[in-house]
Amino acid sequence: MLEIAARLLPRLDAGASLVVVTAIGVDGSMPRTLGTSMSWDGSAAIGSIAGGCIEGAIVEVAERVLDDGRTRVVSFGVSDEAAFGVGLACGGEIRLHLGVVRPTDAVVQLLRDAAAGAPTSVALTDHGFAVAASDPLFVDAVEPPARMIIVGAMEFSAALSAAAQVLGYAVTVVDPREVFTTPERFPGADLVVEWPPDFLARTPIDDRTVICHLGHDDRYDADLLAIALASPAAYVGAMGSRRTTDARRVELDARGVDHSRLHAPIGLDLGATTPEQTAVSILAEILATTSGRLPEPLRATQRRIRPQ
Repeated sequence: MLEIAARLLPRLDAGASLVVVTAIGVDGSMPRTLGTSMSWDGSAAIGSIAGGCIEGAIVEVAERVLDDGRTRVVSFGVSDEAAFGVGLACGGEIRLHLGVVRPTDAVVQLLRDAAAGAPTSVALTDHGFAVAASDPLFVDAVEPPARMIIVGAMEFSAALSAAAQVLGYAVTVVDPREVFTTPERFPGADLVVEWPPDFLARTPIDDRTVICHLGHDDRYDADLLAIALASPAAYVGAMGSRRTTDARRVELDARGVDHSRLHAPIGLDLGATTPEQTAVSILAEILATTSGRLPEPLRATQRRIRPQ
């Protein structure tokens, strides 16, 4: 439920009580993952549990929960052969927890914390939702959003910033040129007008941080990449031609910097030409790298579409 907290709060603040439905068990192939939630307020739904294939049946149960306030745990399951006719187009089984959240409940503050980006968890119990519980059926938890640091304020950076925020990244754009580093170009991003290596040396970087160097300035390129590659960042990528990339690697070699994990030229070869398409290619490479999945067509693989 915490993943849709920001969407639930306006309805709760308007005085509505909501039935929140959460997937607490998944077996087989399902369109969504464990912990996915949706809500029902008697007239409209927020979110989706199974991509639309069983939502009608879920709403019927949610109506009963909304009517009597009693928490329910229900399962929907069907074989692959019978799936399409019964409603689970992908087959498998899903176990759902349905409970009421009221505007005055203590759990609403947890929703506010999650919407603000704070690390938060909520216990799902036989009686609904709790701040903590000794033996919960399921614990829904969220971490602060992962950071993306984009170096260089340019059109490719603007497209990447916008797309990355859609995926949930907290984006920081750093560039020493104030005239290009503006809120109008980078809505929703934190903006830093500073010498990029100085900023990278002092800002917190953890193993969820991704660093995308999209600028090209010989005055700081090698310094910046040396700092980035020495950090625990999950991904370090640099935009540039093959000639520029080769020159950077030569300089890093001269400094004794291991650049084996540098993604350069940045992105996957998807035939991208525009800034928006390039943003997709960069994010695709980041997703493949951070998930440990080899980027290839799903039709060519036999592994699970979604890791368990």
